[in-house]
Order: sequence, then structure tokens, then C-alpha cells
Amino acid sequence: MRRIFILFFTFTLFYSCQQKEQAIVLAGNALGTTFHIKYFDENNLNKAIDSTINAVNASLSTYHKNSLITRINSGDSTVVDQMFEDVFNISKKVYQESDGYFDPTVGVLVNAWGFGPEHELNHLDGTTIDSLMQYVGFYKVKLKNHHIIKQNKNIYLDFNADAKGYAIDRIGALFDSRGIQNYIIELGGEILAKGINLANDSKWTVAIDNPIQNDAKKYVTQVYLKDEAMATSGNYRKFKIDKTTGNKYVHTINAITGYAQQTDVLSSSVIVSDCATADAYATTFMAMGFSRSKAFLKKHPEISAYLIYTENNKTKIFATDGFKQRML
Repeated sequence: MRRIFILFFTFTLFYSCQQKEQAIVLAGNALGTTFHIKYFDENNLNKAIDSTINAVNASLSTYHKNSLITRINSGDSTVVDQMFEDVFNISKKVYQESDGYFDPTVGVLVNAWGFGPEHELNHLDGTTIDSLMQYVGFYKVKLKNHHIIKQNKNIYLDFNADAKGYAIDRIGALFDSRGIQNYIIELGGEILAKGINLANDSKWTVAIDNPIQNDAKKYVTQVYLKDEAMATSGNYRKFKIDKTTGNKYVHTINAITGYAQQTDVLSSSVIVSDCATADAYATTFMAMGFSRSKAFLKKHPEISAYLIYTENNKTKIFATDGFKQRML
């Protein structure tokens, strides 16, 4: 579960007495989670936002029986749309850069571990996992002439690790097309911010949730965002218990080993230009663990990240220089 708090007061229609622009704030449910949007404009774009979210669902949601991705997972050779191609290419880039730690073909394991649509956790042994791993590997899937070609029909694509971020990017593109320059969009804890908060003439400010549940401090830090996106991933509130063994399994699946096990990274927050990519990297660092993530970030200074991790039973924090520059 990803949790980031937008510090912009209540979710009601708001008019600034000092600004000509009208601030509209919307809230609701979408893609299996909640959203909060604030933007400055004279027009209410609620219907256009709903249409955008429905279009993303129709393309990328494994929870919709008639979506493109569901049909492809069922063996259909249907032509994919531009949204599907966008997310496929973003996923391919992060897959290659992460040496396979980010892998959308992990869907067969997500389902087996009980984190997919209408799936319960099964007791998985090494033999079962090994048999499922033959269907894992994004290199086994190709996009050619607007069609998805799979090496094996049982390969199950799951873009949930970056689809929510992509939905935010599409809403942002909608605002950009309408000439809206100042807005903030949050969906399921992922955020895209453009311009400034005209209500008080300040940068958009967001806070990162504290993953240590027994700690009285609600937030670990706050950051400014302008013309960029931030996504946070964490396993501390989304997990399942194996009824047979009593073992706890987190929702981040290691595509290299096939297991659903907690690494030493408790929470991963990433800031880049678009939300889909931020979403993908945040998930990647959860699977990589701290040591690999730190080495990866050293090679990619364009990525700003904030990692909360454990070492010798102590909680520690690592922030890149780029992230530190945005902190209050």
C-alpha cells in the first residue's frame, strides 16, 4: 500500500478571494483506491477525468474482465491501444535498467501469492514456484505492429506497478491540453504536481507516511514538488498470512526468486518527471533491497529517491542529493 499525504486542507470546492482563478478540488474512488485532485481553472473537468480513468481501466486493469490486458492474458491477439503501448515501453525500460527486478510478467506469481484479482493465498513450495517461473521474464513478451506476442500463452501481464502512475499522467495531460498550469493529482498515494498552489502562492507540499506503525510520528518528511511526480511504495500495510505455515508474505514479488518476501527496504519514494516511471522505480527498489538500490541510484543521478530501510534491527533513512534539495 502506498500512502502520501497532500497538504492542501479540505476536499471541497474552494474559491480564493485573492486570486481570479477558481480552485476546484475533487475526491473519489478509482482503480481500486482513492483520488484527490486540486486544480485552478474556471471549468469543472470531473466528467473528462472520469472518462480518462475509465479509458485506463479499459486498457490496463487486470480487475476488469473485458479490458485489453485481461483479454491478452486470456490468449486474445487483439490490437492494443496507445495507452497499453506507453506502459509497455515504460515497463520495458525499467525492466532492462533494473536487470529484471521490475517485471510485469510477475503477474502469474502475484496471483499465486494471493495478491491478484479474485485469488486467495495458496501454500507455495519451491517446486510450485519453480514451475511458475517458466512464465516469468519480460524478454519473453514482444510488442510488434500493435500486437502482443508471448513465448508462452500462460504468461500473465500485470502493469499494476505503474498503471496507477500512468493514469495520473493521463489526467495531467488532460489538464495540460486545457491550458491548466497549476494542479496537483493524487491517486493511491502517487502524485503529479504542476505549477504552484495559487491559494497561498506557494509550492505544492506533500508528506511521506511513517512506515513504523508503533511510532507516534505520522510523517517522516515533507517535500516540495513542481512540474514533477512522486510515487511511494511500501509493504508495511499490505500483506497476507499463510494459513498453513503462519508465515507473512508481502505484496512485492521478487521476480528473480519468485518469492514474496520483505527486503530490508520498508518504504521507497521516487521523484522523476512522470508518475508511471516514478511508480515503477518505487516498486523496483522495494524488490531490490537497500544495497542494490543504493548502487543503482548512484548510476542514475536523474532519479531522486528517499528510502526507509532496516539495518541491525534499526530503522535508517537514505536520501539522494536530488531528494534532499526538495525537502522542507
